[in-house]
Amino acid sequence: MGDKTLTRMDLSEAVFREVGLSRNESAQLVESLLNHMSDALVRGEQVKISSFGTFSVRDKSARIGRNPKTGEEVPIQPRRVLTFRPSHLMKDRVANGNRST
Repeated sequence: MGDKTLTRMDLSEAVFREVGLSRNESAQLVESLLNHMSDALVRGEQVKISSFGTFSVRDKSARIGRNPKTGEEVPIQPRRVLTFRPSHLMKDRVANGNRST
């Protein structure tokens, strides 16, 4: 595996090449899509993309953690965390991509 990261620019370039929108319109489309997804997650809604996976927000309660270096107990505040659950199709696709034939 390489150190390549897929960026917003890469996504908008793919929209430009495959859909045929202008570069500016492609960038606006990608930004709009990401904003809609982010807004839904902030509201506590799930974002489900068929054949890809589901993004959701979970509330984690306060708990006592432990500093692994010193063993000292440390309180961990309640917080919201973003989770992603890949679809079975995505899991299979990633698993098959890792096989060297």
